[in-house]
Amino acid sequence: MRIGLDGFPLTELKTGVGTYTFELACALANGAPQDDFELIAPRPFEPAALAGSRPANLELVYSKPNPLQRRWWSIGLPSYIGRRSLTLYHGTNYEVPLRGQRPTVLTIHDLSWLLHSSTHEARVVRRERLRLPLMARSATFIVTPSEMVQREVCDYLNIKPNKVVATPLAPGRGFAPVPPDQTFEVRRRLGIEDDFLLFVGTIEPRKNLSTLLSAFEEIFRTTDLRPQLVIAGKLGWKADKLLSQLDRSGARHRVLLTGYLPDADLAALYSSCRLFIYPSVYEGFGLPPLEAMACGAPVVASPVPSMTEGNDIAAHIVPAGEIHALAKAIVELFNDAHARQNLSAAGLKYVTNFSWERTAALTREIYEQAIRMK
Repeated sequence: MRIGLDGFPLTELKTGVGTYTFELACALANGAPQDDFELIAPRPFEPAALAGSRPANLELVYSKPNPLQRRWWSIGLPSYIGRRSLTLYHGTNYEVPLRGQRPTVLTIHDLSWLLHSSTHEARVVRRERLRLPLMARSATFIVTPSEMVQREVCDYLNIKPNKVVATPLAPGRGFAPVPPDQTFEVRRRLGIEDDFLLFVGTIEPRKNLSTLLSAFEEIFRTTDLRPQLVIAGKLGWKADKLLSQLDRSGARHRVLLTGYLPDADLAALYSSCRLFIYPSVYEGFGLPPLEAMACGAPVVASPVPSMTEGNDIAAHIVPAGEIHALAKAIVELFNDAHARQNLSAAGLKYVTNFSWERTAALTREIYEQAIRMK
């Protein structure tokens, strides 16, 4: 078989969807050396997004479209699939070809554009409301990262349940505990102190950083604790409100925005933070808490699927938006080394439930069903 996957998420700095795309493609290729796999994109790949080895049977294809093929999803990609005689195409980021005879699998990571539309730019909401229902109906099968999104896709997009399959994600291969001497070098370079709280993710409204900053300010007002709050991630959309809140904050001098960091730096920070905090109001899965656990960090999180759909609860769960509850959890855990050690150990055990080999095996089963149906 020759399987094509959407390489678009790897043409820019890698975030959660890029991690999913690259790790899944590598695991699929490793698990089926007799088959060929292609990551296909109509623009050049971002070298930093491809960090790590990849199997020999996984090809990176930059298919530069000619003027007639610039409508990638309706003309350029279907033309490429036909020329290469691909057996199946997997749209790993909400998009599949709108014409063609080959079976397709579509990954829908979440429905935040519909269920939390105020956290997105209006143009994105308009586009997704028009395009995603078309894509969902066109695809042979749909993959979601959690059972929650599986139910949402059926309910809100009116898709039959037997067409939608949940395949959980996993931390990237580079996330594991980092020795203290290596974490020290990374922290020194970035200006990060010994006792710090960590958040990782794109800075945009859905991540609920306003609640984290308000809880941090409450800690300053009501306790003698003065940890550093480190926010690692690129600026996203609608970040102005948070930046304005930060500028006015009495705790501003204790907050560090690092910008986007590569996985190696993130692993060092996950491995050395006092607590990892993830207060998101909505996630289709929520990969950073698992990455943090894989590095041994104690995790405080809102009830995102990656923390609640597993076999156990290994994080300290705080409802999204509960400022006082979040501040209280941070203070109690910051002062209790034994509780942090217990969370760390529970997280390291919990994360063993997730692997890209398992995700690839489940995805491969979906491919085989889709091919049989065509």
